[in-house]
Amino acid sequence: MNEWFERESRVFIQFFNRYPVLIEHGKGCWLYDSDGNRYLDLIAGIACISVGHGNEYVNSRIREQLDRLVHVSNLFYTKPQIELAEKLRELTGLERFFFTNSGTESVEGALKIARRTTGKKKFVSFVNDFHGRTMGALSVTWKEKFREPFEPLIRPVEFAEYNSTESLENSVDRETSAVIIELIQGEAGVFPAEREFVKRIFELRDEFEFLVIFDEIQTGFGRAGEWFAKDIYGFQPDIITLAKSMGNGFPAGAIGISEDVHRGVERGDHGSTFGGNPLACTASLATIEYIEKENLVENSRRMGERFRKGLEKMDFVKEVRGSGLMLGVTVDDAKKMQEYLMENGVLVNATSEKDIRIIPPLTISPEEVDIALAVMEGWKSKVV
Repeated sequence: MNEWFERESRVFIQFFNRYPVLIEHGKGCWLYDSDGNRYLDLIAGIACISVGHGNEYVNSRIREQLDRLVHVSNLFYTKPQIELAEKLRELTGLERFFFTNSGTESVEGALKIARRTTGKKKFVSFVNDFHGRTMGALSVTWKEKFREPFEPLIRPVEFAEYNSTESLENSVDRETSAVIIELIQGEAGVFPAEREFVKRIFELRDEFEFLVIFDEIQTGFGRAGEWFAKDIYGFQPDIITLAKSMGNGFPAGAIGISEDVHRGVERGDHGSTFGGNPLACTASLATIEYIEKENLVENSRRMGERFRKGLEKMDFVKEVRGSGLMLGVTVDDAKKMQEYLMENGVLVNATSEKDIRIIPPLTISPEEVDIALAVMEGWKSKVV
């Protein structure tokens, strides 16, 4: 393995902090490294692997499409693109869709659409929100260490306190083009919005005539125990951004908008060379079909509750947050706990010094949840 680490260090731009593990293959909720070690994957490619590693249903559909047509450009119509848009319309209740290759691209397009349709420039985001690393998405991402080296970014942007109606009311005005929000903040450590706070956003939308963008890149496609987090809250955005679980690891994303918003856009306002290519759309359709066929939204709810109940019994756990299979766990030393779990065959993501994120494939079984909980319980001896 060390040879591969050394080779990577010579040829790869060193943007990532990596765990010292060389992954070779995966099956279901398990990953296998080059030494033959097995790991229960509670990271899922950062919430991207929704229906399990090596899912044969999805892979077979990709192989069929691979032999038929990989790419033709958006100068032409393709059936998978139209079928996927129709399916997303059914699932989300939004009327129009544009396809991207990633979450940050979805946010970029959403910001452009908001400015185009409202004629206004200002965006309001929230403390601890994360929306991506490209210039527009970065502009509405709160963490200063991400933004500062690349300023000047898109302006004006204001960051209101999350779940503070007073801060929200002081941030929006008639110059606001859109409010963008993660209904459950993922990168920050899984912190849900309060329903009354979300309700207030929509009341202010009606008063100041801005758009509401729900960033459901991490929460979408069953992750939070409903098809989308908006279904938990009961509010419909003007724009929704999607990616991650959408293609079970295949690069795919989407922007959904209402018919009212669509009336304000024009041909040529946006584009993408690879966005919505037949292979990505087929991967996404197959992933959605598998989630439906195997009732994985319900499994997300049930397994998330199983995790929660088990974690809340552990006296070293300070707090458990989130919904479905998107959980945040506060402990005294998240980094050391993450290292201990990896040494004992369970992969989790430490989002801060004290917070761990649990975001496994939606296919995880009760037995696999119990394996994870048993290993986590072993951490108790390290903190006593």
